[in-house]
Formats: sequence, C-alpha cells, structure tokens
Amino acid sequence: MPTRILPAVADADAVRSLTTLLSQLPDAEPVGPVLDSTQLIDTLARLAAESVDELPEVVVVHERIGPVPALELIREVALRFPAVGVILITSDAGPGLFAAAMDSGARGLVTLPLGYEELAARVQAVAQWSTGVRRHLGHGGADVLPGVGGTVVTVSGAKGGVGTTLTAVHLALASQASGRSTCVVDMDLQTGDVAAYLDVQFRRSVADLATITDISARVLADAVFRHDTGVALLLAPGDGERGEEVTDRAARQIVSALRARYETVVLDCGSQMSGAGAAAVEMADLALLVTTPDVVAVRGAKRLVRLWERLQIRKAEETTVVVNRHTRGTEIQPALVQRITGTSVARTVVPAHFKELQAVVDAGRLHELDAKSTVKQALWTLAGELGLVRGSDGGPTGHRRGGRSRARDRARAAEGPRPAEAAAGGGDRAALTFRRRKELGR
Repeated sequence: MPTRILPAVADADAVRSLTTLLSQLPDAEPVGPVLDSTQLIDTLARLAAESVDELPEVVVVHERIGPVPALELIREVALRFPAVGVILITSDAGPGLFAAAMDSGARGLVTLPLGYEELAARVQAVAQWSTGVRRHLGHGGADVLPGVGGTVVTVSGAKGGVGTTLTAVHLALASQASGRSTCVVDMDLQTGDVAAYLDVQFRRSVADLATITDISARVLADAVFRHDTGVALLLAPGDGERGEEVTDRAARQIVSALRARYETVVLDCGSQMSGAGAAAVEMADLALLVTTPDVVAVRGAKRLVRLWERLQIRKAEETTVVVNRHTRGTEIQPALVQRITGTSVARTVVPAHFKELQAVVDAGRLHELDAKSTVKQALWTLAGELGLVRGSDGGPTGHRRGGRSRARDRARAAEGPRPAEAAAGGGDRAALTFRRRKELGR
C-alpha cells in the first residue's frame, strides 16, 4: 500500500525541491502541499471527519512554516491526530532542537539541504510507525482519538457588556446537556467573570498551565474545576496581572490539550484582544462575535472583524455574528449587521428580555436560568444551529463552509419592510434610518 505524504511548506523553492524528492521515493504517494499552518490543520480535520484511515501516514513540516511556529504546529498535530507521523525539516541538526522536536511529538528530523537517502529513510520509518499505530487502534480508532472530533468555539464581544459570557456559558451548558463532554475556558484573562456567574471559588486557573510544555491529562485535571452541571471550567486568574503569563504560545498548547480531551471547548475571549485570545480565535473551528443591535456595538464588531483580517487571524466570512438583545422594532436588524460586517450572521437571535436574567445574574447562578426563559431557549437553539448539540443537523464544518450562502438567505428573511413600505411609515423614520446606516458605515 502506498505511503501518503502531506508536505507543509511555505517557501515556493522548498516546495519544488521537497515534492521532487518525495515523488522519487518508492511506494510514496505525495499529495498537494499546504502552504501554512491553518491550511494543514483544516486539511487534516476534513480528512479525519471522513475517517481516520483517510489521514496521510506522514506529514512533513518545514521549519519556516507559519503563521504558527513549526514546533507548536507539530504539537497540535500530534495531539489532534495521533495516528499521523510528523517529520520536521530543519537547518538546525543540534541536540537541543532534536529534543524539542521529539517533545513536541515529531517522529523524525531531516536536515537541510535535503538528501534523498536521509529523507527516504525517515519517511519509511515514520510510515511504518503510523501503520502500526492504526493497526493497533483497529476499526475502533475513531473512538480512541477524542482530539479528532473536538470542536473549539471562541465567543468574543463587539464591546463590553454585550453578553459574551452569557452566550459562552449557555452554549456550553446546552452542549453538555446533550451528552457531549464540554469545557468552558475564561480567556478574558484580566476581567473574566465566568466564576462569578456560576458561583464558583477555585484557586487554579488557566495561568497555572501557561509554563507547562507537556499538558498531560493529570495536569489538566488538576487545573480544571468540575461544575455541578457537569461542565468543566478552566477559569481566569483571580489576580488580573497573572493574565500576562498566558502568551499566545501557551494559549495554543492549552487549546490543543483541551481539544484532545473534550468534545466541545468554549472559550470566552471577552471584548479586549490579547495575544492569547487572538491565538484561540485563529485555532477555533467556530469564531462567534456577539453584538447588540445598536450603532456603537455594530461599529465595534466591524472594527474587530477588520482587525482580525489585517492581522491574518480570521477572515470575515469565517466569523459568525450573534445578535443579542434583539427586538423586532429596532432599526438595526441582522441583515444590516451582515452587510456592515461582511460576516455570517447566526439565524437564531437572542431576545432582549433582561428581566428573565436579572435574578440569576445577581445571584451568580446563571446555570439556573428558567427553562421557560426565552433567552435560554434562544441560546440553546443557537447551540443546535452551530452543531454543538449531539444529534443536531448542523456542524462546525458545514456551518463555516455554507455560512455566506445561508447568511444571504437569512438576510432576505430578516430584512423586514422594503423601502417603499418604510417610506409609507413616515419620512422622519426613513431619514433616521439613513443617518444610522451612515454612522455604521464609518
């Protein structure tokens, strides 16, 4: 059986050199190269969703791959796709890098400039290892690899006070209630309030994992609090200054470890973008942006989406906006939000019924929100729409791929009165709407 080899190389000259050599290897079946870390993870996730057997036996990672550094990328591949063998191509053949690569999960190193004999030997050895792992896992391999199916969802706010934590917590509660193992991470590192909203006091936090390079199941269990609802909580540090310890590199390692151990991981990223939060958004299967239907919040959502695009964190079309505190009478409807931000907009909107929330928010018992609450019903319906509920028709992959076309359908349904109908309602209202849209377009 031929060995499937997936090169991950950003440099065009290196791509040509590597693919030429790989095509000369006996029983080798090189597939089209991927050019960055995001494309590699997306490709492997797509193949794994079909079957573990569809994954390539060998992934070859060049040291200059980006935007995620090579060793961090190797660690994520090893955690999420443990039946895939990874080879690092590097110009540094020193023992320090060799040890670091092995600690990250690489199965071998090949030094630059590339040589046929060394590359052939490494590929053959790693392919044999990968085949042995899959044979050991057998047909039940998919059940032994929880990291393959773990869905990471980030929830960010267009500005403070739009309902980011409320949304994150109830998406997680809905997922857990459906039978999916779920973890909430408070990535609002300086001002996170997940613990306060769920009446939790726990001295461990996400900062305690920041300096650990190999986050084992035991280490993770020590840092996570198990809530009465069954949801696992990884809380923000009690002392806000400790949030600086959670770098973007640490965030990638933490998210990768959680993805490998939970079916759903929901990260509350707050409204202030940090390096750790940006790394989480980049790695997420679903990136949600919560806004309220007012000029200031929608403008903030647009500004954050544009920032993510400029920094190559997330494309607008790969971001889903959730409209909170929605009313039918507001001038800013989901269709307008979609046009202003260029994102997808969730079909489910969350109604503006704060009276339903006030008692549980004040008591710090957000999980005890009445099942008859329209806010809770909307948030749990949203979880189903996003594919976070077991047995739901949606799913993170399908949602992202079809987001823009579905957003257009939702836009048509949500646009409300046509211009002629609006004009019939009075010239003052039409003029106000025009001014609002002009403000939003700034």
